Amino acid sequence: MLLDLTRIRKSNDDLDRTLQPADLSQEGEAYRVVAPVRLICGVHKDHTRFRLTGTVKGEMELDCSRCLEPFRVPVDLRFDHLYLPHTEASAVVEQEVEDDDLETSYYQDDQIDLGELVREQFYLALPMKPLCIEDCKGLCPQCGTNLNLSVCGCKQVWEDPRLAALKSMSTHDA
Repeated sequence: MLLDLTRIRKSNDDLDRTLQPADLSQEGEAYRVVAPVRLICGVHKDHTRFRLTGTVKGEMELDCSRCLEPFRVPVDLRFDHLYLPHTEASAVVEQEVEDDDLETSYYQDDQIDLGELVREQFYLALPMKPLCIEDCKGLCPQCGTNLNLSVCGCKQVWEDPRLAALKSMSTHDA
């Protein structure tokens, strides 16, 4: 979904859009968008510079890193993003990255890709280690049973085979 910057006549304008999951989903993403996403923001125009400030609200689905079951995570993030013309990007020489640079993007052909803005916010909402519940028990390493749903009959004590020689020595001493 593109924002046509030529239609923004005032220095301050409001934007309220709903993006469908199909508009945001891409192959190979770390998450799946499962509900319509609401983008509410103010568009502040200063000649060729545009600042978008607002919120992204939606819901994504992730796979638990322990049991691999899908679960949903609400997304409600605030953002403040500056867009400069693509021509200014080529003028930037290699330099140290400032904090403000992390919130700066470049637009081309008088359009801003709102889908890209929303996808970026969803990536920022990703947890470091996605868990369906805080105390997820995960999968049995031997049979693959989801330990949150049932108990398996596998031997849960693991013995390091590299220590077998030491164990045999201790049984001979006794």
